Amino acid sequence: MSRLPEASLAPLESPPVDTAIWCAQRGWPVHPLVPGLKVPAANCPACRRHDHHVEHCSCSSAGRWCHGFHAATTDVMRIRTWWGIQPRFGVAVSCGPARIVVLDIDAHANELPSRDRLLPGISIAPAIDLAGLRNGFHTLAVLAAYRRQKNPCDDETTLRVETASGGMHVWYSLPDGMRIRSSSGGGAKAALAWQVDVRAERGYVVAPGVRTRKGAYRPLGTVRTPAPLPEWLANELMRTGHGIASSRGPQAKASRPLVRQTKEAVDGLTRLLDDVRACASAGEGTGFTSKLNVAAFTAGGLVAAGRMSNVEAVARLTQAAEAARPMQQRKIARTIRDGLKAGAMRPLHLQGRS
Repeated sequence: MSRLPEASLAPLESPPVDTAIWCAQRGWPVHPLVPGLKVPAANCPACRRHDHHVEHCSCSSAGRWCHGFHAATTDVMRIRTWWGIQPRFGVAVSCGPARIVVLDIDAHANELPSRDRLLPGISIAPAIDLAGLRNGFHTLAVLAAYRRQKNPCDDETTLRVETASGGMHVWYSLPDGMRIRSSSGGGAKAALAWQVDVRAERGYVVAPGVRTRKGAYRPLGTVRTPAPLPEWLANELMRTGHGIASSRGPQAKASRPLVRQTKEAVDGLTRLLDDVRACASAGEGTGFTSKLNVAAFTAGGLVAAGRMSNVEAVARLTQAAEAARPMQQRKIARTIRDGLKAGAMRPLHLQGRS
């Protein structure tokens, strides 16, 4: 089987079957989309009914496409068969088994929502001027600026795709053992930011180079490989509820401690974080830094003992601290970093059921 070179995925120049094989050769399972659309192609007539579920369908076990990402495959012979039946099928990548997370940035001309829905969990003071904020490109830029990080839309180290509707897909690879759930919509708890959705487990993304009736999904620049997910974005995904409990499966590295949360670990840290949040009721004299340091030290011990992931610890500490002192992000980040590092020297082993 010949391998397609990295640069061969030129926008609109490759037949869909070649795009599908290109993805499969990179370990990204694919499934067909309806020609010209971005919805999964059905197979059996029953698949078109709402009461028909994948566990009752014989299509996948028989090697036929059905139920979208459930049928996704990297089997090149199967891919050639599927696209041989319908060469105009579009191509979708199943994000979960591909170990990728995609930021789906929209540019819809929707009415601006209330301030509490722009960046879920982050308060935007009334004094801040929102003039010019119109879509997901802007809210993601605000989030990156708030965290003092590079805007993912400008990240030339990773695969970025201009969508048919004028949005952008920013692809990242997930670290071993980390699982992220998909989200969509504009609700305060439904997305990373307003008009910034997440494509991950139990979700799919249109492959680069695919053309739909509304236009093409054009790769930007020359990079065709997802870069590792930046730590700050991992923290944001955990903070906004996209994280899934760490797997004990083969994806976890043997050299890393297995995360085994206990009720004692969660409750103990929660009480300390409640003390940090309570500092919001008074500007001074609350011992905010000391309380945050104690919480971070405790979290560091839990991480070192394999009772909590570092990503979750940072996310929980940051959320609690910024609720109390929203204008002290730099001081908060430094205190958390130092506390976690010190706590890691003393693993906190707790009794209790895993």
